[in-house]
Formats: sequence, C-alpha cells, structure tokens
Amino acid sequence: MYWTIDSKERLFIGSGEGEVTFADAMALLDALAGARALSYRKLFDGRAVQSSMTGEELLALCVRVRGYHEQGPVGALAIVCTPEQTVEFARLLGALASADRPIKLLPGLRQAHTWLDNHRG
Repeated sequence: MYWTIDSKERLFIGSGEGEVTFADAMALLDALAGARALSYRKLFDGRAVQSSMTGEELLALCVRVRGYHEQGPVGALAIVCTPEQTVEFARLLGALASADRPIKLLPGLRQAHTWLDNHRG
C-alpha cells in the first residue's frame, strides 16, 4: 500500500499492488488519522490489489472506519476499481456510506480526480 497526503489540496491518495492484509489496511487508516486528514477528500486506486482479509477482519476494519465517522466530518471518497472488484468493495462501502459524505466507484483515475474536484469541502 502506498499513499500521499497533500495538506495544501486537502487530498489523500492511496493505492497498492498485490495482496492487501488487515495490517496493511490498518496502517493506511493509522496514517490517515495520524495526519489529521479524515476530513480530506480521498482517492483510492484499488485496481491492482486483492484483499486477503477474512470476514472478521473486514468487519473490524468497518468498525474502525465507522468510529472515525463519529469524530467529525469526513471528506468525499472516490474508489477506482475494476468491474469485478465492485462486488468485493460492496461490504466496505456499506460501512463507509454511514458517513455524511459523497462516495463513488469509478473506472479510472481521470474520472476520479474530476469527480473529487467537484466535491471540495
């Protein structure tokens, strides 16, 4: 997993390659919270990742994300994924949708950036 946090643009961009473990996902969330970037717009490019998380781990990840929603506003989220991945992301999107923020699955980076530019907080 890789990410950049642009405090001037208030933008978090994450991506990865290969298998994503529970520890990987938690490290990404730790970085996001530690940088006080929860209210930033977020773009995650998941096209090159496969989750190796169990159902229990995914549930724990969702619980943690929901906990962040209670701490204050969270920024718009654009997820770039393949058509096959939309099913995989469905459970996580359920937890993410509980926040009062725009969320969209998109097929490419250009579309994601354009969509996020229209959702500046």
